[in-house]
Amino acid sequence: MAKGYWVSMVDVQDPETYKAYVRENAIALEKYGARFLIRGGSAEKVEGVPRSRIVVIEFPDYQAALDCYRSPEYQVAKALRTPVSIADLVVVEGYDGLQPGQTN
Repeated sequence: MAKGYWVSMVDVQDPETYKAYVRENAIALEKYGARFLIRGGSAEKVEGVPRSRIVVIEFPDYQAALDCYRSPEYQVAKALRTPVSIADLVVVEGYDGLQPGQTN
């Protein structure tokens, strides 16, 4: 079964207040088995218009990723994030197929 991912790009306008979101979202993320693959860090724009913060969170499967986003726990956290940031977030299913150079 393919994993699920949250891929988000965020501009944070109030870093101090944003910390409350980070504390609160940990409740939902832990409940749904999430782990951070990318959490800020260095990035270089090579195409498009990214935001200042890039985050990729892995879930055991696609449904867990959707369930976490829709959960009451995450909605509490999201309410803290929305007034102090601008975010683009997609929930995407991972890929378990052939990789470059592989044959079936």
